[in-house]
Amino acid sequence: MAKKPGIKLIANNKKAFHDYFIEDTYEAGIALAGTEVKSLRMGKCSVKESFVRIQNGEVLYLWNEHQPIRKKAIFSIKIPFVSVKLLLHRSEINKMEAKLKEKGLTLVPIKVYFKDSLVKVEIGMARGKKLYDKRQDIAKKDQRREAERDFKVKNLY
Repeated sequence: MAKKPGIKLIANNKKAFHDYFIEDTYEAGIALAGTEVKSLRMGKCSVKESFVRIQNGEVLYLWNEHQPIRKKAIFSIKIPFVSVKLLLHRSEINKMEAKLKEKGLTLVPIKVYFKDSLVKVEIGMARGKKLYDKRQDIAKKDQRREAERDFKVKNLY
């Protein structure tokens, strides 16, 4: 009997949704060494300050991903802030590069997760929010929270 694909979230970038409008999302693999995968299995990863960049029109890199060094990893010591190579098909990279030529678009990592035994990154094609857009989003969240609170209180009595 076939197993269902399990997804285990490692890191989530909530700030990306606050700072950007996410237009498209892509799923990419990561080229990692064994010790890096082990540190990810322990849940040690942060993508809040990281960004994605296309170099030479052919390779995607995730910059400033934070992975603390494993204490037991003797044979390969790496720097905590890493730039890692992302694995995507050529056609997807070409589509991204064409869209990035528009003004105001950028690539941001949204989340890092295990899909079965593979480490994946969800990348979002994002457009920056203005300050008033952020304020509107905060106001909508507050209104929704207030409505849920009122609904809960009314149903108690």
